[in-house]
Amino acid sequence: MRILLVEDNETIIKGLEYAFLENGYELYVEKTVKQAKNFLEKENVDLIILDILLPDGNGFSLYQNTIHQKNIPTLFLTAKDEEENIVKGLTIGAEDYVTKPFSVKELLARSSKILSRRRNDSEIKVKDIIFDIEKMVVYKNHQPIDFTSLELKLLHLLFLNIGRVVSRNMILDSIWQWTGNEVDDHTITVYLKRIREKLGSNIVITVKGIGYRIDRDGK
Repeated sequence: MRILLVEDNETIIKGLEYAFLENGYELYVEKTVKQAKNFLEKENVDLIILDILLPDGNGFSLYQNTIHQKNIPTLFLTAKDEEENIVKGLTIGAEDYVTKPFSVKELLARSSKILSRRRNDSEIKVKDIIFDIEKMVVYKNHQPIDFTSLELKLLHLLFLNIGRVVSRNMILDSIWQWTGNEVDDHTITVYLKRIREKLGSNIVITVKGIGYRIDRDGK
C-alpha cells in the first residue's frame, strides 16, 4: 500500500520511514504544500498522513483544495491537542487524527484500520444498521432510512469515530460549522432522539456528561 506523508519535521519523518517500511508499506514524503500538490498531480496513493502546520501553508487548505476532490483517505497530524482542530479535521472529511507527540504503533494501527476499511468496502455495519460512507446512505435490514441532512451528518460523525466518544462540545461545534447556527445541549438531545427513533436501534450510546458513542459490535 502506498502512503504519502506530508510533514517537515525530520525526526518524525525518519521514525515513520523506518516503521512503515518495516511493516511493508511504501512511504513517500513531501515537506510542503507545494511539493505535495506536485506529487499528487503525478502519483496515486492509498492514504495521506497530513500535518496541519507546514512551512508554506496548512494541511486543512491542502485537504480542502486538492485532496478532498481526489477522494484519498486522510489522517491529520496536529501538534495542538485542541478540540477545535480535531473538529475541523473531521468535519471537512478526514478519516482520523493523531495529536503530537504520538505513538508510532498507534499511528500504524490507525493507518492500517483506515486502509483496511477502504480496501474492503465503504460500508460500516453495526448490528442491522449499515452506513455507506461513500454514498452517505444509511440502511436498516438493507432498506434506506430517510434522515435530514443534519441528522445524517451527525450520524456520519459518530460512525467516523466508531468506538470512541464524540463529545457534546464537538457536536455543538460541528453543527455550527455545518449550519452557521448556534445550538444548545437540549437541541443535541432532540437530534439524537430523532436519530435513534429513525434507526429503531440502540446502537447510539449516551456517555453521561460527556457525549455519544457507537461501538463496532453494537454493545
